[in-house]
Amino acid sequence: MKKKQNQDSALAGTQLNKYLAHAGVTSRREAAQLVCDGKVRINGDVVKEPGYRVQEGDAVEVAGKPICTENKVYLLLNKPKDCVTTCADERGRRTVVSFFEQHICQRIYPVGRLDRSTTGLLVLTNDGALANQLSHPRYEVQKQYRVTLDKPVRDVDLQRIKRGVRLFDGIVKIDSARLSVKRRDEVTLTLHSGKNRVVRRLFEALGYRVRKLDRIAYAGLHKRGLPLGAWRTLLPQEVAQLRSIG
Repeated sequence: MKKKQNQDSALAGTQLNKYLAHAGVTSRREAAQLVCDGKVRINGDVVKEPGYRVQEGDAVEVAGKPICTENKVYLLLNKPKDCVTTCADERGRRTVVSFFEQHICQRIYPVGRLDRSTTGLLVLTNDGALANQLSHPRYEVQKQYRVTLDKPVRDVDLQRIKRGVRLFDGIVKIDSARLSVKRRDEVTLTLHSGKNRVVRRLFEALGYRVRKLDRIAYAGLHKRGLPLGAWRTLLPQEVAQLRSIG
């Protein structure tokens, strides 16, 4: 095979599936499947061994597209309302990625989703392996929300929330639920559930309408000092913290 000098020497000797995950293509497991399916070429030749050791100068392609390793970026956004948690939107709505267009050259994507009307913490990265890990339901990443409702919460309903509320897709278990000291229509919930729209559905099942939903903590990260619509780069110790989950 003729080699092309366009790959990061720091990854020389890395297994192919790990290399693809590091490049942000997908998770290691899914990368291994891509290799086995014959969708990966190295220096023009199909390679079907996920354990192949990528060498410095190897030109790696997936489905005909060249793969280049790039510096990993880890970002934390305090998402405002009226923007969607996608990389692009066919309806022309503002996306969470648009906050970084003038600042980040790497192709990044959000980890998980927040509804358009939901505000709060959202991690964005180009680290496909970490994004897949944090998004996988089995790791049950902890989240904390501040929920403002259309009416005061009854004590009996607060106790029901703490015991667990049955929805159509199973029982929602809450780590903690506490009322605001100043107002009974505001509740802070801490939970690990990864169910879709779980907080809104939980309160709807009890006869409440969510007026405002704000994610104030995610996987040990907090929004202190991060105004709505602002973002920052994660500290190395925060990235290590995320990697330790699961």
